[in-house]
Amino acid sequence: MNDMTTTLHHAPSATARRSMIDSQLRTSGVNEEYVLARMLAVPREDFLPADKASVAYIDRAVALGEGGHLAAPLFYGKLLVEAAPARDDRVLVVDGGTGYLPTLLRPLVAELTAVSAADAATGAAATGAGGTYSLIVIDGAIEQLPDTLAALLAENGRIVTGLVLRQVTRLASGRKVGGRVNLQPTEDLGIPVLRAFAATKGWTFA
Repeated sequence: MNDMTTTLHHAPSATARRSMIDSQLRTSGVNEEYVLARMLAVPREDFLPADKASVAYIDRAVALGEGGHLAAPLFYGKLLVEAAPARDDRVLVVDGGTGYLPTLLRPLVAELTAVSAADAATGAAATGAGGTYSLIVIDGAIEQLPDTLAALLAENGRIVTGLVLRQVTRLASGRKVGGRVNLQPTEDLGIPVLRAFAATKGWTFA
């Protein structure tokens, strides 16, 4: 493929990303330049199977096999704003199955580790973790935060995730203070649910 063909091939994608920024993010209050720059730079279709590339920029989540997903652009925009990643952050990403969120975040932080939802939910993420993280971000909505995952967050560290409350998904964030993580919902938002974090029967979010 020559340079001209490559340019023509990427032109529709660049146009779609610009439209995503203008029509989905800015109109919903996501205006932070670091967020817009990363979401403009990373082609969403690169993280989808070829047969789903045409729907990469719709304003809804794209479901994939085995419970994976690429969430709606607005979720990632709001998540990055809430996370406010810093250059010295050591970050753990619970991935939704595509690698898109880790790719968005990696240039913004000092160190990033990505784990699957299944590993994060069962405690396997703790194996070889090598310490704690100043920021944990979860690519999806959870019903419960396992103690094994909360233990990986450093004291005063931040966590940003989707949260299922009374069958409604909400963006939520919190800090670890006195060894406890307290998540507070910030707004209702359409977020794919991570079934690996389903609550046990009789469990309620405190």
